[in-house]
Amino acid sequence: MNLTRTPFGIAVETKPGSLLPIRHIIGIGMNYAEHAREQGKGVPERPVLFTKNPLSPILHGEDIVIPKVCQEKPQVDFEAELGVIVGTRCRDVAKADAFKVILGYCTANDVSARWWQKEGSGGQFYRGKSFDTFCPIGPSVIPAAEIKNPQNLRLQTRVNGVTMQDANTSDMIFDIPTLIHEISRGTTIPEGTLILTGTPSGVGFARNPAIFLKAGDVVEIEVEHCGVLRNTVRFE
Repeated sequence: MNLTRTPFGIAVETKPGSLLPIRHIIGIGMNYAEHAREQGKGVPERPVLFTKNPLSPILHGEDIVIPKVCQEKPQVDFEAELGVIVGTRCRDVAKADAFKVILGYCTANDVSARWWQKEGSGGQFYRGKSFDTFCPIGPSVIPAAEIKNPQNLRLQTRVNGVTMQDANTSDMIFDIPTLIHEISRGTTIPEGTLILTGTPSGVGFARNPAIFLKAGDVVEIEVEHCGVLRNTVRFE
C-alpha cells in the first residue's frame, strides 16, 4: 500500500482512490531489552507510552529538517522502529484478537531531539519527538497478511552507510499483541493510528562519544520485509 502526502498530512492508500489518514501516533519507550540496558535502566513492568504530533510524519525521500530551536546544541537522534498501522477502530482488544485490527506494517524513524525530550520539557517526551519532519515512514505499508511473524524481523540504521543499529524485533519486551491490548484498555484507538513499537540499542545519545545527526547526513532505516526508508538531514 502506498503512502501519500495530502493537504492534511500523510495517508495510506488502502485501495485505489481510498485514503486512510495517519490520525494519531503512539510511541513506545524502552521496548527493547538491550536498549533499556544501554540506558542503565531496568526493564519496564508496563509499556511506556508517549505520543507524537500527527503532522510530524514525512515520506521516504523527503528531508528531515532540524528546526532552529534544535540547532543550539547537538541533540537530534535516530531511532529505527517497526511501525504498526491500525486499520480498525477498536477498544479493549484481547491479545488473541490484536492482529485482526492491524492494517499493515512499515519502516519508521522516531527522530528525537534529546535536549527537548529530557531537559527542555520537564521530562515529557512529546516536545522532543514532535517537531515537524521528525517521523519519517515508508517507503510503503506492507499488508499485515504478508508478514507472517512481525516478532522476527531484522532492523538496521545506517548513517552515511555506517551501521548504527542492528537488532531483531524478537528483542521486544512487549510484543505487538501485548502493546495493542494495553494501549486499548479503556481507550478507543482510531483507525489510522500509527504505533511505533520501540527502538533497539545503538542510538546516538547512548554512544561514547555520542553521535547526533548533522546537515547532509543520509539516514537509512531498514526493517526486514518492510523496505529501506531513506531521508537526508538538513538544517532549517
